Amino acid sequence: MRIKEFVKSQKYLYRTAKWLQTRPVYYFYKLKRTLSFKSESINSSNAIRITKDKSHCFFGYYDKCPWNLSGKYLIFLQVPFADRMPKPGEEAQLGIIDVSNGITSPKQEILTSTRAWSWQQGAMMQWLGSNPERQIIFNDYEHKKYCSKIIDLHSGLKRILPLPIYAISRDGEKALSINFDRLHFARPGYGYVASTCKNLHDNYPKDDGIWFMDLKSGEYKLIISLWEIINYQKKKIFDQSFHYFNHLEFNQKGNRFIFLHRWIHRNIRYSRLFVANCDGSNLVCLSDHGLVSHFTWRDNEHILAWTRHLAGDHYYLFKDKSDQVAIVGKGILTEDGHPSYSPDGNYILTDTYPDKERMRSILLYDIKRNSLKTLGRYFSPFQYDGPIRCDLHPRWNRNGQMICFDSVHEGCRAMYVLDVTEKI
Repeated sequence: MRIKEFVKSQKYLYRTAKWLQTRPVYYFYKLKRTLSFKSESINSSNAIRITKDKSHCFFGYYDKCPWNLSGKYLIFLQVPFADRMPKPGEEAQLGIIDVSNGITSPKQEILTSTRAWSWQQGAMMQWLGSNPERQIIFNDYEHKKYCSKIIDLHSGLKRILPLPIYAISRDGEKALSINFDRLHFARPGYGYVASTCKNLHDNYPKDDGIWFMDLKSGEYKLIISLWEIINYQKKKIFDQSFHYFNHLEFNQKGNRFIFLHRWIHRNIRYSRLFVANCDGSNLVCLSDHGLVSHFTWRDNEHILAWTRHLAGDHYYLFKDKSDQVAIVGKGILTEDGHPSYSPDGNYILTDTYPDKERMRSILLYDIKRNSLKTLGRYFSPFQYDGPIRCDLHPRWNRNGQMICFDSVHEGCRAMYVLDVTEKI
């Protein structure tokens, strides 16, 4: 059997097994809810929708802030469909939402378009740290190559940079990049489809990996190759595995960054958690037990991550360049989500994946009191599943008084804002 046919057969069997596992359970709970004659809404919270009706709008990942410095604008993407993967060449419209008159009176404006976008992480669009009030950086595809662009709200297009960005430092001077074609092949829904990856035959190429780019000069260089990372405490299965990088993030100072080294072996994905200097030196592996999911920096030295460790699967707080590690929210934060610290560092915001009733929750964990609040629960229809799913991906605004999230509980992709001033 050819490799492609085998992969397709495995995916079909996986989807069939997942359907048999989840659908009957969902319909049982739906019938149970109906027979109980409950009157409360299936979705609970006072979140305000800030994107227009009958359009599919979203922001993307949880590790970026959609608000500009003053809080007047939020960035968003808009697409005409939401029930399938994008095709090569299909564009997403990039715009801003003006909430200067309040979140109940938003105004949308389209600025430009991009062909480098994904359902889970958008176009990596964010406000540039060197001018977070009026400049936006995002990824695009032109002249048969991925790139990143900086636009100014007042003057329009400002610059085109030679590499797409995955992460940028808070001061807006440094960027990290990876191979988004390879990421799409390994993890559909995260990478881009505008072009085709050319080195898929190589499990760990020497000329592919993590690039550092100076956002002022546009100069870039490969700092950690896939070949280099597999030779760091190399495992026996590495030669027979497909390797790639994902989830890069600078610390607050911008002198260290965290990333995942992932590999696929016999259709199973494994992960290791690393931290390195901006030039790729001083490489440290913080977690190497096979599973690492989502993470966030608490400060310049500590990283919160959902991972497998000696005590099982939990949120762990790691200290960079040391063996110090501790469980966070034991018995309270009991499942994987997309975590981030509040600007004052007193709270952890996270979410959940769909439960048996297809409900997702947004959670607020009070670190000092060791207590948890549910900010809202939102229904996730079956048609939004797999690579085209819509995770909530909650994000703080800059003063920690509001959060923004994506959801499909009203039948289409939309962005919502929730005021949390009375919750903290």
